[in-house]
Amino acid sequence: MGLLDNMKAKLGPAKEKVSHLAQQHEGKIQHGLDKAAKTVDERTKGKYSDKIQSGTGKAKHAMDRLTHKDHPGPDTGGSTPQAGPPPAS
Repeated sequence: MGLLDNMKAKLGPAKEKVSHLAQQHEGKIQHGLDKAAKTVDERTKGKYSDKIQSGTGKAKHAMDRLTHKDHPGPDTGGSTPQAGPPPAS
């Protein structure tokens, strides 16, 4: 077993616990992200609004991934199905 496999095996339970906690407190986390973004935007007087919105969106997407919203089925090791070849014309 390689080093990466050992690390994945040891971090697996921690990831599941974090995922479970994120699911339980998702509303609070989302509210906190929005509140932090609004505060930073106000303090910078809107100068970095686009970057703040982008960062907030990325953080929310990461939360969705962590809470398994993108993949409602069981985790299959992180691989995503590939699209088949384009239809022949």
